[in-house]
Amino acid sequence: YVLPTYCRTASPSLATMAWHTLRYRSAATGICLTTNEKRLAGFRDIHKGQRVVILGNGPSLNLCDLRSLKSEITFGVNSIFLNYERMGFHPTYYVVEDVLVAEDRAEQIITYKGPIKFFGNYLKYALSRSTDANWLNVMMRYDEYPGFPHFSRDSLRILWVGGTVAYLCLQLAYYMGFSEVYLVGFDHSYTIPSDAQRTCTRIISTGDDPNHFNPSYFGKGYRWHDPRVDRMEQAYVKAKQVFEADGRKIANATVGGRLEVFTRVPYASLFS
Repeated sequence: YVLPTYCRTASPSLATMAWHTLRYRSAATGICLTTNEKRLAGFRDIHKGQRVVILGNGPSLNLCDLRSLKSEITFGVNSIFLNYERMGFHPTYYVVEDVLVAEDRAEQIITYKGPIKFFGNYLKYALSRSTDANWLNVMMRYDEYPGFPHFSRDSLRILWVGGTVAYLCLQLAYYMGFSEVYLVGFDHSYTIPSDAQRTCTRIISTGDDPNHFNPSYFGKGYRWHDPRVDRMEQAYVKAKQVFEADGRKIANATVGGRLEVFTRVPYASLFS
């Protein structure tokens, strides 16, 4: 696999990383040094007391009348744009975390218009031409540090990864002030096809994708990481604890699936 020219770049220099640290630490104290941080500051409690739906990308999305969500505030992730015809709307917010998604779908992500975008600074090597993006200070730590994963209550300062892009969405939802979060399309179950090519934690598909709403999502030639459901569950448990400690809630409105961390509610109940 050969990356596009604009993706092939060196890792950030120490000076760049120091500048990022200064920018976001300053913003957390109320001093915004760039337009990017000024925009991020504007999202704090912008939806205080409201509800939001976070769209996963599992096959169960095909069991829902997603057009019913058109008037809702929503988060979409990764290749959700492949589902536009069935949904009939673009999500309000759009988040990408995975470097392989950013690299393999770079052109589509950059040209995707409609949602408000949030990407980690570490993805600038692939997505720098996305001039409408809000750039986040995401701490890319996947090691088993004590208390993994941390949960940030201040997305202006920092966010933490938790093995799923949904964890970034949940931290952003908290920062934006949402009191109710509903998850849809979180099947929480993955199958690695026997003909897939594996290299360490990376997988290259040689056929259709059985794990998402569209068989071309991670279809032939697309790369993806070995899903670690156990790490995802740790992240979901942490998010649940933080939300509930603040009198807020996260509920699972997925049709079926195996995610049992959150209280389940019927999808239809969101509209009754």
